Amino acid sequence: MTLPQNQTHPLIWPIVAAALVVSWSSGFVGIRYASENADVMLVLFWRTLLSGLILLPFALLIGPRIGARALIQQMMFGVATMFLYLGGFALAIGQRVPTGLVALISDLVPLAIAALSQPVLGQRLSGRQWIGTALGVTGVLIVSLDSLTLGTAPVWAYVLTVASMMVLALATVVQKRLGTINMPIHQSLCIQCLTASVLFAACSGWNGGLMPPLDTRFEFGMAWLVLFSTFFCYGVYYMSLRRYSAAQVSSAVYLSPPMTMLWAWLIFGEPLSTAMFLGLAMTLFGVWLTSSRGALHRRTARLGSCEQPVG
Repeated sequence: MTLPQNQTHPLIWPIVAAALVVSWSSGFVGIRYASENADVMLVLFWRTLLSGLILLPFALLIGPRIGARALIQQMMFGVATMFLYLGGFALAIGQRVPTGLVALISDLVPLAIAALSQPVLGQRLSGRQWIGTALGVTGVLIVSLDSLTLGTAPVWAYVLTVASMMVLALATVVQKRLGTINMPIHQSLCIQCLTASVLFAACSGWNGGLMPPLDTRFEFGMAWLVLFSTFFCYGVYYMSLRRYSAAQVSSAVYLSPPMTMLWAWLIFGEPLSTAMFLGLAMTLFGVWLTSSRGALHRRTARLGSCEQPVG
């Protein structure tokens, strides 16, 4: 339930929105920073393991008893939304796909859900949603083609970002079709993190081991990803959903790609261009067209446990 706007000070929302945009985009930057001197799978292993272990006592002591069916569902969701979705994006960032482009593609999830709703759920798309989807995809293509000329990442890494985004969208639509099991976020996030950590451990072990590098960059990056990109981000996100409408909160989340592009330019020297901003504006407008207020409210409620800030 959201509070009427007249019950909150008008300056509170801009502060909350700024915190949400910065923390939401921080996961992309944190992955890029921590993986400078470490394998990206190792970064994700320690990030998910530490997050899950911190949440574990709260998940066991606070909230309803976790049944076998709920546990299995959340483990499967962890495989899809953390291991495949986060792992794919992080691997693309590790291959030096521009960080802002990765953030932009991750924000295409509402468009992908809209497109998948017709074949999976039998829900027809309106003309406005089709136009929005086309604009969103066109915008990403503009940014991607410009990034290909400016960057050094292999083509398969760009394809991987799109595939990762589609995994999350498909998992969300399938979960809606099968029916969801209500579970507090700290319990579901704990199960998903620990499940993903096992899989990331296997990948990291295959690549060379699980021992983290003993350097300040990795330690700072890990603290950033766990404390800021995970716990602070989720806290602000769910606090925002309680006080404001889902459409208003989501409109702030969609501003994370330009913030990510700016961070990547300032910290890592990733190039910016006019074509990138043109494609970005076109994609954000397409997302806005596709996400009607009613559909956006339902969609955001379901994406709460699966839209992982990359972290």
